[in-house]
Amino acid sequence: MIEINLLPGEGRRNRGGGRSNPFAGAAEWIGDKYLMGAIGAGILAVAIIATLHIHQHQVASDLEERQLKAVNDSSRLSAVLLAKAKAEASRDSLMQQLAIIKSIDDTRFLWSHLLEEISIALPPYTWLTAITQTSVPPSAAAIDTTDKGGGSTAKSKSAHDKAKKAHSDSLLVAAQSMKFRIIGNTVDIQALTRFMKALEASPFIQNVQLTRSDLVVNEGREVTEFQLEAESQRPPVYLIKTIPLMAPASGGGN
Repeated sequence: MIEINLLPGEGRRNRGGGRSNPFAGAAEWIGDKYLMGAIGAGILAVAIIATLHIHQHQVASDLEERQLKAVNDSSRLSAVLLAKAKAEASRDSLMQQLAIIKSIDDTRFLWSHLLEEISIALPPYTWLTAITQTSVPPSAAAIDTTDKGGGSTAKSKSAHDKAKKAHSDSLLVAAQSMKFRIIGNTVDIQALTRFMKALEASPFIQNVQLTRSDLVVNEGREVTEFQLEAESQRPPVYLIKTIPLMAPASGGGN
């Protein structure tokens, strides 16, 4: 049997109504919040990793540049540092030598001053028989005998240098603090007391002590033999007068 469609538009609509919607699956996919969250987290993780990678690369580049600059500076300044170390060693050596020279120069006239002060303080009817030094004289060579055959390590060398510098510095003080002994006779015990007070009043002498006092016979007379222990000291600067050692100018001549 043959059927004829007398409504042409109706069949066309039926054929078009049977087609599927291509965006229906996409809408369902977008509507899944868990899936969207996972995708967003993945994108965020990729962005964070990329940012960290760029930052680490920049930090590494900066560190390499600073390291290269430090190496160049070290190479450039190594000669300067070596010269500085040599100059400091030379300076320390010169300071030690100057300290020794100054200690010797300061003690050149020590005994002259002491003998003059003792002579001025000596009372009548009193005479001396001996004046001797009792302290060990300061020696600049004493430090050289303390480390013979010691280790050659940098630590032992540094300790030796410090000890040598301390010894040379101590010469400035030790050279001006000398102990000495005075032995003499007197016929008046009061004169001995005046002698001790006069010595103590001297700016060059200190710590005067009577260590022995005995009655002895000298040339048929009974006298008091005494022994004094004393120590030198550096007087104040204003008590020391210095004058230049210059020959007077000669008058006009032919």
